[in-house]
Amino acid sequence: MANVPTLREQDEAAIEATKAPLMEHLIELRSRLIKSVAAFALLFIFFFYFAKHIYNLLVIPFEKVAGAGAKLIYTAPQEFFFTQIKVAMFAALFAACPVILSQIYAFVAPGLYRHERAAFRPYLFATPVFFLMGALIVYFLVMPNLLHFFLAMQQSKEPGRAEIELLPRVSEYLSLIMTLIFAFGITFQMPVVLTLLGRIGVIDSAFLKDKRRIAIFLVAVAAAILTPPDPLSMMFLAVPGWLLYELSIFSVKIVEKQRAAEQAAREAGDD
Repeated sequence: MANVPTLREQDEAAIEATKAPLMEHLIELRSRLIKSVAAFALLFIFFFYFAKHIYNLLVIPFEKVAGAGAKLIYTAPQEFFFTQIKVAMFAALFAACPVILSQIYAFVAPGLYRHERAAFRPYLFATPVFFLMGALIVYFLVMPNLLHFFLAMQQSKEPGRAEIELLPRVSEYLSLIMTLIFAFGITFQMPVVLTLLGRIGVIDSAFLKDKRRIAIFLVAVAAAILTPPDPLSMMFLAVPGWLLYELSIFSVKIVEKQRAAEQAAREAGDD
């Protein structure tokens, strides 16, 4: 009776079959990069046409807080043009994220075992979703509260007091909201990354619990670096960061149970 190859032997045979010379790997990498850049470029052209409309959406939190007299200015002829370019690049990068991630996955997937590919695939979808969650928190919660804080510093003209009015430049406002969106979007990747590492066995929940104090400190440092230099922005990012770390511990516990069950199934199949 012929020996039936185990699942691991089948995976190793599949990986061996995908091995190719270095030049072929470089050609494939170039092809993946070209597709990613092409997707970004086409989306950039598309979003540049709607850049003013997108910017108007980003300004809504300021308009709601500042009221009917809300006004932004630009102080150089080219400032608003380059601001629109940044808006289009920002939107295109986010919209092209699924294409870029799928190209990365297609490049590395042949070198992964079957269970590793199955573990990696869901996180391709989770990454943009969690980034969007962070962006929505900035848009609906963080920016309105920050703007309330900053606008409260205005000073009306009274005897013995100079009038102080906030008139944000279009580029500076965009820089503020984009900085916060990127900061929150990156921070919200924490559960995705840690859960993936737990899924493939690099870390476990016990390790995360043991390093909790270090993680809290690093989250606070990241909040201080990624956000504008004001305590309110730092706190808005640090608190969700700590909560996301606790969520990561819980998530890793779940995938540990799933990984143990899958390991037992594989061993049963090998027998």
